[in-house]
Amino acid sequence: QVQLVESGGGLVQPGGSLRLSCTASGLTLEYYTIGWFRQAPGKEREGVSCINSGDTSIFYADSVKGRFAISRDNAKNTVYLQMDSLKPEDPAVYRCAMRNRPLTFGESASVNPGQYDSWGQGTQVTVSS
Repeated sequence: QVQLVESGGGLVQPGGSLRLSCTASGLTLEYYTIGWFRQAPGKEREGVSCINSGDTSIFYADSVKGRFAISRDNAKNTVYLQMDSLKPEDPAVYRCAMRNRPLTFGESASVNPGQYDSWGQGTQVTVSS
């Protein structure tokens, strides 16, 4: 059974940075599309970013474009979400998710949550002065 584990959340001041990590047991993340999602209390889940196998298709939500960066370290079997210039509207539980099926030819990576099959439990990000 796939188990995704997030880490790296915490409390940071506005304008600060955090790096979230997503690791897995039982499989190699390198071969899968990985997405990052967030959900704040009372708000809908939002797809933040995703990266396909091979790192040729990367997506960022407009709300984080230019501030967040997704990347992989295959040697560590980890996908990162570097979050810079954090804003008061960024606090949420951040979860990583994995899509089992490979992208079809010409298909771009998407943060449609229905396309993801396995989810981590999440890590809390708080932005406060």
